[in-house]
Amino acid sequence: MLDASHRAAAADLLWRAEQDRAPVGPLTGTFPGIDVVDAYEIQLSNVRRRLEQPGVSVRGHKVGLSSEVMQRMMGVDEPDYGHLLSDMVLSEDTPVETGRYCSPRVEVEIAYVLGDGLPGEDCTEQDVLAATEYVVASLELIDSRITDWRIGLADTIADNASSAGVLLGAKRVAPGELNLADIGAVLYRGGEEIARGRTSAVLGDPTVAVAWLARKVAAFGVRLEAGHVILPGSCTAAVDARPGDHFRAEFDGLGDVSARFV
Repeated sequence: MLDASHRAAAADLLWRAEQDRAPVGPLTGTFPGIDVVDAYEIQLSNVRRRLEQPGVSVRGHKVGLSSEVMQRMMGVDEPDYGHLLSDMVLSEDTPVETGRYCSPRVEVEIAYVLGDGLPGEDCTEQDVLAATEYVVASLELIDSRITDWRIGLADTIADNASSAGVLLGAKRVAPGELNLADIGAVLYRGGEEIARGRTSAVLGDPTVAVAWLARKVAAFGVRLEAGHVILPGSCTAAVDARPGDHFRAEFDGLGDVSARFV
């Protein structure tokens, strides 16, 4: 575990890396004693710094490492999470400026938009479905302020779970209208299919991931509130995004969502 001065130094490194678009070496190398508790405190430190900027607020949260493959790769047995802030919600109508990011990638997932707040430590999947106003197609934009994505678990948690942005589709569907555990999705780049998956890749059911998140953040005094957007995890592998790329993700029963990079 790190002391307060080392946590602050790690937070400053990530903050400058994001501001300057200049990634840094893995925190796990620079701060060998860093653990998961340190990493979440570092994440929260930079989130608080972002919230001090005019007009910025918490818009929701995202779950990372929600597939068995990613958990095995990281040597963990549960997901991680990051914050979605209001300035991270992007529009399909506005091209994404690739130069704003270090090494952007896109992921395909459904998003839950809450109509009511969720309970904390005792949150169940039934609570999630009851509180969800609608689900919607989404593309998550992820980025790493760590050089070449050479991340360990503490690196990605400290780096706000590699969060960068989210784009939401136009179609809204009540959660009871679909089997959320078995929605197919296809990702296209410039009309060519490049990835395909199902929501069952997310802990067997993405609703499980949302309930886990509500319980997890409660330990840090955080609640998932009405209006929040919750990203439970990707049902496809992440894909690098470069200038000129035009992505479109199509979901069974949920319509589509697109992003154009310049």
